[in-house]
Amino acid sequence: VESGDEVISGCININGLLKIRTTKEFGESTVSKILDLVENASSRKSKAEDFISKFARIYTPAVVAAAIALALVPPFVRMGFMGVPADWDVWIYRALTFLVISCPCALGLATPVAIMVGSGVGAKNGILFKTSESLENAGKIQIVALDKTGTVTEGKPKVTGIYPAGHMTDDELLLLAYSLERKSEHPLARAVVEKAEERGMIPKETSEFQVLAGNGLAAVMDGDTIHGGSETYISTLADIPQDMTELSRALGEEGKTPIFFERNGIFSGMIAVADIIKKDSAQAVKELQHMGIEVIMLTGDNQRTADAVGKEAGVDRVIAGVLPDGKAAVIKNLQKRGRTAMVGDGINDAPALTGADIGIAIGAGTDVAVDSADIVLMNSRLTDVSAAIRLSRKTLKNIRENLFWAFAYNILLIPVAAGVYPMISINPMWSAAAMALSSVTVCLNALRLNLFKVHGSGKDKLLKKKALLPAEVPGTET
Repeated sequence: VESGDEVISGCININGLLKIRTTKEFGESTVSKILDLVENASSRKSKAEDFISKFARIYTPAVVAAAIALALVPPFVRMGFMGVPADWDVWIYRALTFLVISCPCALGLATPVAIMVGSGVGAKNGILFKTSESLENAGKIQIVALDKTGTVTEGKPKVTGIYPAGHMTDDELLLLAYSLERKSEHPLARAVVEKAEERGMIPKETSEFQVLAGNGLAAVMDGDTIHGGSETYISTLADIPQDMTELSRALGEEGKTPIFFERNGIFSGMIAVADIIKKDSAQAVKELQHMGIEVIMLTGDNQRTADAVGKEAGVDRVIAGVLPDGKAAVIKNLQKRGRTAMVGDGINDAPALTGADIGIAIGAGTDVAVDSADIVLMNSRLTDVSAAIRLSRKTLKNIRENLFWAFAYNILLIPVAAGVYPMISINPMWSAAAMALSSVTVCLNALRLNLFKVHGSGKDKLLKKKALLPAEVPGTET
């Protein structure tokens, strides 16, 4: 990247620090165009609605043809073969009744009305379904993969301990870390910055700042090269003492994340950061499991820390040490076993959100994550994941009920209108009233969704789970 290059909103800065000049109004920006696409996408039909539309295109001409045949064929048969009066008025009367009573109004309303009400109920509860298809498919999810930082956890880590090497003091290590981390937007970096600012520290100037995705940070300070990041990465640059390695393991088992630092190839020390899980995370995981859904936690954090957080949240499986581009690969492997939803909030989650059968973004997350997802949880509560799936299942059930009433009405009354039962006759006006009643029934049934409690887990159905993850899924050896 050079000075003067165009930057498109939503791009990811892999290396260094950028200063960006805004040159366009919001309406002309790329992100505005993305929002327009999202709004237009909401007009897409669900699979159920698309099927009904295709069915209606065949059903309607068939009904009209049958009505014409009912008005003409019997009279001609009676005249030609039986030599009796044709009774044209009787058969035209029956044909009109047949035509009115066969109107597919209720059938056409069955799906869109339920989808519309279901989407409205979701919006009232802070659950935004971008398309009717996402509302329909969410209820079919079998596996839910959760990002850790900012999704399962608060995403607001705090420094819990500073452990300098023998040649440094606490303040010297913290100042080095502060000078390096202050240009990063990572939650762990913010924790270090906040701690240093609490102590009133003034950072040193750094140059050649780099973000090494999945590893850490690098910069030059006072002519010295400094690095910060994971134990695996820093161990390739400096020798880490055995006692620090053992302390790192102990901290990881407590759910804390150790950040290692070095300067000119000499180990400088370690800072421990902890990120507590959200209050509703354990409840959300439990609700999903009760619904028969397998819950997996994905994270780039080390295995020990991830296992500690996963155990506290109660997930079925932890997949740790996954680099940003590896999350999408994990999702792809999970999809071989069943329909998979990805829940995340960061830029790193965007590829996985896009690749999953259903992408669910935490509303407080990055714009890129929100744009990549099919469902957005505006209240940023993890229990809204189970609520979205619960609402989808209820909406699908409501659609099936509507289709039953629409088809049952036609199946029962079309033979009567066609004269199959000569002893029973229906006035066209009564058939119109019955047709209207059918449509009203479908609409009223759909409106019942407004009474549905999306967070009411008492009536969740426990579906049979599949076996644990196959060995080929990366990061599953826990």
